Amino acid sequence: MNPLETILRDTIRQTGPIPVSDFMAIALGHPEHGYYRKADPLGRVGDFITAPEISQVFGELIGLWAAVVWQQAGSPSPVRLVELGPGRGTLMADALRAAMGVPKFSSAVEVHLVETSPVLRDRQREALDGHTVTWHESPNLVPDGPAIFIANEFFDALPADQYVRTGDGWNERRIDFDESSGGFVFVLSEETAEPGTIPLDLDDAPVDSIFEHSPIRDATALRLAQRIAANGGAALVIDYGHFLSGLGDTLQAVRDHRPHDPLSDIGDADLTTHVDFAALSRAANGAGARTWGPVPQGAFLAALGAEQRAEALAAQATARQASTLVSGVRRLIAADGMGTLFKVMAITPAGAPAPPGLETVWRTEPGLRHE
Repeated sequence: MNPLETILRDTIRQTGPIPVSDFMAIALGHPEHGYYRKADPLGRVGDFITAPEISQVFGELIGLWAAVVWQQAGSPSPVRLVELGPGRGTLMADALRAAMGVPKFSSAVEVHLVETSPVLRDRQREALDGHTVTWHESPNLVPDGPAIFIANEFFDALPADQYVRTGDGWNERRIDFDESSGGFVFVLSEETAEPGTIPLDLDDAPVDSIFEHSPIRDATALRLAQRIAANGGAALVIDYGHFLSGLGDTLQAVRDHRPHDPLSDIGDADLTTHVDFAALSRAANGAGARTWGPVPQGAFLAALGAEQRAEALAAQATARQASTLVSGVRRLIAADGMGTLFKVMAITPAGAPAPPGLETVWRTEPGLRHE
């Protein structure tokens, strides 16, 4: 049993079973032993790889996207360019390089990164050497003023609660420690969920159905939308998830690029759940902002010219580099992979025009998704 598992076991012994959201928060964010606090999880020698690490085209297109959105907003100066959960800083480095093609935007930008990991902050300093960067522990600490927020694979790691349909209603799923086996297990709370926690549409859900809800994600989207509605700017959310709210157990762990048991090697494996884009949209629209999308990542990147950019770069590269460029972009837009699993949504002030790549409406009708 590792140190974090010992802490969790002792906490459960004192307080009883804990919600899945508390479990995720401790596993990922414990100040000393949390997954994102103690190591760099990215890359071939890490546990997973993200789009910016697959292709430079990803970050470059987002940088140009931000420049166009800035122009649509009236070209405010200064403008905060803020990345939430910026990994190694690769996306921001690529975005800033591309933004140099729009000199007035590049001059107006102030770079802010929201990052809690000391290890990743060091990687970001290396990637962004030569740029003035301000780091924050929370999006709420970014100074007021027009801002463009980029959140690539940020929301999926924010903790979520789970509820299970029983014969009596919906009971919260929690994590307990089984003294006999010496391991962690899922259990159900004895009390049913508070009224209003579960959508009314799910009253007739089958027994053993699982519903996931993340109050912290909704609150984060709400606060971003409030700021954007009041100060101008935009937010771009890119993550894996589903268009519509609904049923399904999406809690997953990844270690060494492979699926892993979420209840073992706690603090040494990534933990996420799929993002409910409909819930984020409801929260943002409720703050007086407007949401665009979500659209599949493949459609978004294709609309921004990902393949053409890759081909242009490949024409000036070695054969090996060209192959890597083209295959990387294909991986990002593939219909049987990241191109459809990942979704893209933007938040703008209510009267703003459609941001690039998000002019098409995809399955925005109200309703519920069932898995």
